[in-house]
Amino acid sequence: MSVLERGGNAFDAAAAAGFTLQVAEPHLNGPGGDAPIIVHDAKSGAQHVICGQGVAPAALTVAHVKGELGLDLIPGTGLLPAMVPGAFDAWALMLRDHGTWSLREVLSYAIGYARRGIHYVPRIIATLNGVRPLFEAEWTTSAAIWLRDGGPREGKLWANPTLAETWERLLREAESAGRDRIAQIDAARSAWYGGFVAEAIDRFFRSNEILDASGRRHRGVLTGDDMAKWRASVEAPLRRDYRGTTLLKCGVWSQGPTMLQTMALLEGFDIGGMDPLGEQFIHTVVECLKLAFADREAYYGDPNFVDVPIQALLSAEYAAERRKLIGDTASMELRPGSIAGFERSAPDLQAAVDRKEMRTRAPGVGEPTVARLGVSGADTCHIDIIDSQGNMVSATPSGGWLQSSPAIPELGFCLGTRGQMFWLDESLPNGLKPGKRPRTTLSPAMALKDGRPWMSFGTPGGEQQDQWQPIMFARMVDHAMTIQQAIDAPSFHTEHWPSSFWPRDASPGRVVIEGRFPAEVLDALNARGHLAEMGGEWSEGRLSGARQEADGQLFAGANPRGMQGYAVGR
Repeated sequence: MSVLERGGNAFDAAAAAGFTLQVAEPHLNGPGGDAPIIVHDAKSGAQHVICGQGVAPAALTVAHVKGELGLDLIPGTGLLPAMVPGAFDAWALMLRDHGTWSLREVLSYAIGYARRGIHYVPRIIATLNGVRPLFEAEWTTSAAIWLRDGGPREGKLWANPTLAETWERLLREAESAGRDRIAQIDAARSAWYGGFVAEAIDRFFRSNEILDASGRRHRGVLTGDDMAKWRASVEAPLRRDYRGTTLLKCGVWSQGPTMLQTMALLEGFDIGGMDPLGEQFIHTVVECLKLAFADREAYYGDPNFVDVPIQALLSAEYAAERRKLIGDTASMELRPGSIAGFERSAPDLQAAVDRKEMRTRAPGVGEPTVARLGVSGADTCHIDIIDSQGNMVSATPSGGWLQSSPAIPELGFCLGTRGQMFWLDESLPNGLKPGKRPRTTLSPAMALKDGRPWMSFGTPGGEQQDQWQPIMFARMVDHAMTIQQAIDAPSFHTEHWPSSFWPRDASPGRVVIEGRFPAEVLDALNARGHLAEMGGEWSEGRLSGARQEADGQLFAGANPRGMQGYAVGR
């Protein structure tokens, strides 16, 4: 809001917020993570996707991981799953091409907090307490940053001076290119991917073997050369209409198209005639999600490597055929569709179930997100911004979590572990290959109404991102809920298909509904054959959204769950 009130546009504000979140919520995102972004440029009237998802290193091959190291999955922590870090270039490219502020102006907020300190929310402290033994015994570079002087305490400021100095050095190199704003941003991009940042990462990876989620120590294979060859890219978003609106999502290198497929299926049901808090609504949405995500498993992958029949998958004809599979009872199968010329197999669902059972039986294993070996799947951030000119940003930065990978000591941040989302089978669309993007769960969203930019929205939540978003959107469009009403309403999710996160398990038929649903809804779902259970009262959904109506009114809403969501307007 400070950026907007000082004359910056939505893109300046989003970049400032993105960099600040790397200091404020290092358990949810970091400079070494990823950032897919959807933008609406009011001047051109066009929407673009900025792909901040980095690619696999040249030396990360199935032969190396499976053959030489003897692993059947890429670990969820450590150095081995590190991709080229994409977040910095995504923010920088957006700022260069659409913003108005200098990189120094945008970074000033993050540098200020990194230098002077920021209050860590209780969940960061809880996360650090969970990995304290790992940091102290193994990841000592992380302990030096986050456990110094005993570590952060609630109500006290916590600084990251090493990260502040990294950004200051980056600005010095940027400003050595002269006074031109664009030249400075490009110089900073070069310093990040071909200069001192890449060099520090290269040195650390070459000289360290790190304990990871496999229970063994492995060396990372990311190099400075991998970083030098990569830059964020710009592409057109995928689109699909739903009852007078047009939804925009990232491409098939993300799970975003599952929302488009889900809405295509829902369009054939009388969603508006269902109780939005009733079991029929939950059953219908869950069964549509199962079909859409089955297609994710069988078809989605980096389109630079895989020919994905996305227009067929999004067609009305395909949706109509798939819709016939949805009955009154829960399906327990993984049922991808069939498209002529694209005969594909999905990963083995039973193998994912077996991994779940083995992990459940293993002694000493508890919640998979934070454990003695780090994180197997953390959470994420989301940002929605609309400015007075009508520019819009929807961004979902994540990765580079403090608990998933050891800190690079000279830089003050960690690398991401998105490589855990690859399968070690090159025949699968999301199978590992050098230079390929892992299929990310990160999934910002935007919507047009009657062809006019209407809403920016999204959520953290990994597999749940494209579950909670269709629920929110259907409740707004089909039941005329406001943003805040749709966010606050009790939500749900299923864990029916193989997870994108290590250890890649699945719970076919499992549905978790928020604790504020009536008990009879739970009973009715189980009567339909779902393996349904009740979660906490405020446990499902971490959505936010910003909306601009045709009459010029602006609305925003944010999630009350976890007390880390904010909606601000003037």
